[in-house]
Amino acid sequence: ITEAPEDTVVRETPHGRDLFLPRARLTDFAEASGPAIGVLAYEALRVEAHRPRVGLETDHRTIPHELGWIGSAVHLEKGCYRGQETVARVQNLGKPPRRLVFLHLDGSEVTLPAHGAPIRLASEGEEGRQLGFITSSARHHELGPIALALVKRNVPVDAELIADSTAAAQETVVEP
Repeated sequence: ITEAPEDTVVRETPHGRDLFLPRARLTDFAEASGPAIGVLAYEALRVEAHRPRVGLETDHRTIPHELGWIGSAVHLEKGCYRGQETVARVQNLGKPPRRLVFLHLDGSEVTLPAHGAPIRLASEGEEGRQLGFITSSARHHELGPIALALVKRNVPVDAELIADSTAAAQETVVEP
């Protein structure tokens, strides 16, 4: 697409081109620009790529270290910004309190865990203490049900988890 009409927004990203347009115009652009995907497929590909999204993988306590954004979202030499002390402390002295993980969910469940659903150790069952929460979940065309979650940093990387009531195996996105 060389020029987009007024009612269309084109956003170039490091991951490709996002094209936002009215549904009625979708077939016109599909032929000219290649295959288009809907929001559910877009989200599944985002989750598969371990790409956090502001507002879903973030909350009022999130710091860049937890999501792996420290290299791309923060200039450590810049002075005076909100949260500077926290970022500097974690960068220089320790590790973040939480970390982002990718979850392979059990495919036998019909529904996906919702945003905010609790994460617990499978060995403790659904009555165990909450170790984190689901941030995004999706059905991927090849991987099946998948999710991103924020968990406490001390959760073992090989631990089997329960996301809401669904068994889940984790894959490290941000090192503990």
